[in-house]
Amino acid sequence: MGERPTVKRARRRFTDEFKRDAVELVRTSGKSIAEVARELGIYDSTLGNWVKADRIDRGEQEGLTTEERARLRELERENARLRMERELLKRAVAFWVKESTE
Repeated sequence: MGERPTVKRARRRFTDEFKRDAVELVRTSGKSIAEVARELGIYDSTLGNWVKADRIDRGEQEGLTTEERARLRELERENARLRMERELLKRAVAFWVKESTE
C-alpha cells in the first residue's frame, strides 16, 4: 500500500466583523453552533471557540478575556526576549573575564 500524500491546508483568516456576526447569529437565531457553522462554511469548533471567547468577554463564563489573553501573550514574548538578553550578557561577561585573566 502506498502512503497518501499529506496536504497542508492554508489557514483561513476571518475578519473581526465576520466573527462578531457569526457569534451574534448563534446568540440570536436559536440555532446551534453546528448549524450556524455549517451555514457559514466553517468548522463548528472554530465557531465554538469564538462563542466561548464572547461569553468570557461578556462575563457570562469564567476564563481569561480577549484583552487578558493578548496581554499575557505580550508579556510572555517580553519575558522570552529578556531571558535571551540576560543569557547573552552572561556569555559576554564570561568571555571578557576569561580574556582579562589570560
